[in-house]
Amino acid sequence: MKHPSEVLHQSAKPPAVLPVCDHYAGSEKLMQKSLERQARSGPVFDVTLDCEDGAAVGREAEHAEMAARLAASDANRHGRVGVRVHDVNHPSFISDLDILISIAGARLAYITVPKVNSANDALNAAESIERIGMEMGLDRKIPVHVLIETHGALREVFRIAAHPAIECLSFGLMDFVSSHHGAIPAHALTAEGQFDHPLIARAKLEIAAACHAYGKVPSHNVVTELNAPEVISHAALHAGREFGYTRMWSIHPSQIDPIVEALSPTAADVADAERILLAAARADWGPIRDGDPQAGRLHDRASYRYYWDVLRRAHAAGVDVSAEARRQFFS
Repeated sequence: MKHPSEVLHQSAKPPAVLPVCDHYAGSEKLMQKSLERQARSGPVFDVTLDCEDGAAVGREAEHAEMAARLAASDANRHGRVGVRVHDVNHPSFISDLDILISIAGARLAYITVPKVNSANDALNAAESIERIGMEMGLDRKIPVHVLIETHGALREVFRIAAHPAIECLSFGLMDFVSSHHGAIPAHALTAEGQFDHPLIARAKLEIAAACHAYGKVPSHNVVTELNAPEVISHAALHAGREFGYTRMWSIHPSQIDPIVEALSPTAADVADAERILLAAARADWGPIRDGDPQAGRLHDRASYRYYWDVLRRAHAAGVDVSAEARRQFFS
């Protein structure tokens, strides 16, 4: 039987799939605790070591070296650790890259670049990461994640998403609201208000649309309500079901599980995907009728692509799939 990746995305690269939760840690203590939790849980969430907001002024290089050594260590058990560096116009941007790539380039899952103001900023950042990697003798290209949190970046978000090195776009809610100089009320920073304000909803939709147009991962912004699992779960469900986001930031350990649960495909989703794709594979990926022989639903390669992406996302999120589906599609 042909594998779905051979049949369903013949003319294009399959869309990127990442763990549904991106957990940020800024201090060494929190980084270590996050890595310990990830080691226990498995690669169902990513850990991003924050070298921007986490670094004390004047100690940026020291902070980057500490983060790099953690990423390169055995504590990075699953290879799903990334870093956030300073923005492209910050004096520490190139220094961050030099330190991080020289020490941990072979182990970094991605590098996140904040506060780009244009597609050219994103291009320059991606080129700098690739160039420094080549200078360090790295035999891989490190995926780039970009924060969309300025007017200029939002205006050119489709050009940014189109860049082949860029894997994920995240929405930076707080900086975006601040850039409106008080015209957006503070209520829009809350878990509830951020989905209601038209300017914020527009930004979220533009980012998600750009990502899906180019097979990239849209990552939803932080929710600042801490130790409130119901609030986090509701926000993640809202972001996923109505705004098309397949990943979300966590800034507190209590947020990880609600995000993973809300954004992972459900058991029913997985069962449907397995049944339809296994039947499709037996039919050599021709059309099938699913369900009742008389009143079942027709499926063909258009819907197979949907269900294959569901199954890929489930696998990345650590959701159980059947032994047959695992053997057929992921062995």
